[in-house]
This record gives sequence, structure tokens and C-alpha cells, in this order.
Amino acid sequence: MSAGKYRQEHNCLNCGQHVEKHYCSNCGQPNLELKENFWQFISHSIAHYFHFDNKFFQTLKPLLIEPGQVTLDYLAGKRARYINPVSMYIFVSIVYFIVVPIKLTHNKEEKHKNTGQSKARLEITKLTDVLQEEDLNIDPNSVLGKTTALMSKKITIKEFKALGYNDQLKEIKTLEHRKDSLKTDEFDDLLDAFRGYNIIKQDSTYESYLARQQKLKDNEKDDWFERILKKREIAVNQKSSSGDWSVKEELEHYRPKQYFLLMPLLALMIMWNFRKNHIFYLDHLIFTIHGTTAFFILQIFTTPLIRMFGKGSLMGNLIQMAVVVGIAWYMFKALTVFYQRPRKVTIRKMITLIILYFIAFAFSEWIIERSIYYFLA
Repeated sequence: MSAGKYRQEHNCLNCGQHVEKHYCSNCGQPNLELKENFWQFISHSIAHYFHFDNKFFQTLKPLLIEPGQVTLDYLAGKRARYINPVSMYIFVSIVYFIVVPIKLTHNKEEKHKNTGQSKARLEITKLTDVLQEEDLNIDPNSVLGKTTALMSKKITIKEFKALGYNDQLKEIKTLEHRKDSLKTDEFDDLLDAFRGYNIIKQDSTYESYLARQQKLKDNEKDDWFERILKKREIAVNQKSSSGDWSVKEELEHYRPKQYFLLMPLLALMIMWNFRKNHIFYLDHLIFTIHGTTAFFILQIFTTPLIRMFGKGSLMGNLIQMAVVVGIAWYMFKALTVFYQRPRKVTIRKMITLIILYFIAFAFSEWIIERSIYYFLA
């Protein structure tokens, strides 16, 4: 589809080489007239779009249903029918990182969560009052006694953390008085937890933290490095408490870079595991790019379905299970087709690759999270 008028001259306007027919044999540019009307411009643009679109879908089908075959064809020189691996990866990854990342909604979830906690706290309080009124003498070491105490303590701590600094001090004094009047050690752990959270609340600003440090003895004060870490921690806590930011949300913004940087490492792992095939590193990298692209496409279609049915629902769990099975099948099939190794050898090496990749993924995520926490917040 030319979508333009060809020139009568036989010199290429791009590289200056002689043009025999309609396309330059040196650079491939069509020998079209420069002047074109509006409709020629639009039709020319559409022609280029559908050329890309056609190659995309010609690549998409075998990439998904014939794992490893697209890479074999591409490396064998059969490239005219397929889109360039990097171009396809970039296009698919843009769609992936628009569709897949989860936007966290703190306010509604937190409100619902706090309401649930309050109701649970009320029910436990009623249960405790009933047990005391009936004088049942529940053994604190029994299953019922331990369960009630544990649930009550957890909810109490969550409620305590939500209080202001002065209200926390009042709660601590009340609990200390109750402990002295009952002459029992049952509140020791709870008091220690309350005092720890009260210090955190007191250090809600860096200025208040420094003021508290001034009151301590010299051997109890934090050193310069601990003060730097504390300053970053306070900054992160202030941002997180606002509800507009969290480390997890920020981590999602760095996910594209994480996947992109892990691709060369995964290709290196594959090359090391299949070193007896004597294949160049670039071939392993192209294989990895195709595999990552297929993974992104699978996530693009399945993630909205999981959100629609609800994460944790029966259908959501079934879809997630199908995704895991599909990824395992795809990886095994691709490795078998591309590297031509026996089934048992392929399975063993696939398991090794999965373990190595998850270690690298967890380590890189830890580095990014620490970087966000201490330097980027």
C-alpha cells in the first residue's frame, strides 16, 4: 500500500542512491513525492499503522501458542513476518504497566477495617464482661482464655496506635494504675508495647525526636548514622499516614525498571544453565525478551478478570491458578523447543531457573524498597 504518488526522478531523497523502481535498494525509503494533500498524508499514516498492526498480530499468535518457535524463526532469518522483539516488548510493556499495576485505595478500606475492628473490640469486651459477671473462672492457660486474651490484645494495640500522643499517655497511666490495683503481671507485655508505640508517636516529627534525644544520657543517644535513618523513617511515616503515598505504591512505579533490568540477568542464568548448547548470549536474550513479552500479554488479559471477580474469590483463585499453570507450561514448552534438551533435563533446569530468578527478584525488590525508604521518600 503506497498511499502516495511516486516520483519520476530516480535519486533517493534520503541517501542519494539510484532508485530502480519504487523503493531504494540501499535504505528502503519509498520514492514518493514530497508534496501531498491532507488525505494522502492520512492514508500514508494509516498504511504505516496497519503495517505495524499486521506484523504485530502475525507475531502474537505463534508467540502465545507456539512457545520458542518465534525465537527460532527470528534467529534463522525468517524476520519479515515478525515484528522486532524489542519493538514488541516496548509496545506490550507500555500496555502492561497501564493495565496491571494496582491502585491502592486506602481510605475506604481503612474505614471499613477500622469499623470491623471496633465491632470486634465491642464483642470481645461484652464477652469479657459476661465471663466476669458469671464468675466462670476461665483458666487463662486454656484455649479459650489464650484466644480471648490474644484477640483482645491485638485489637487494643491497633486502637492505641490510632490515638494521639497525649491520649496514649493517659491510656498508659490508666493501665499502670489498673496493673498496680490488681497486683498482677498480665499487663506487662501490653504496657511495654504501649510505651514503645508512644515513643514512635512522640517522634512523629524530626524536631520532637531531637528534643527527646536531648533529654537522654550521652550513652543512650543515637549516633549520627542512626539519626539519619530516623529522619528518613519519620519522613516515610508522615507521607504514609497522609493516605496519599506508601512504599508499596512507590514500588509499583519502579516495577518496569525492575523487570527490564532483570531480563539481561535472566538471559545470563539461562545461558549458564544451557551452556552446553553453545549459543551466543544475544540469542538467549532474544529468547528471554519473547518470553517476558508473552508473560505481559497473559497478565494484560487475566489481571482485569481477577479484579472483576475479586481477588480471593473462587473465580479469582481459579484464574490465578490457571495463570500459574499456563506460565509453567509455556516456560517448559519454550525451553524444550528452543534448546532441544531431554524432558527431565529441561524440567530440572527450569526449576533451577525459577529459584534463581525469584532470589534475584526478591533481592532487587529489597534494594528498591530500601532505596525508596531511605533516599527517595
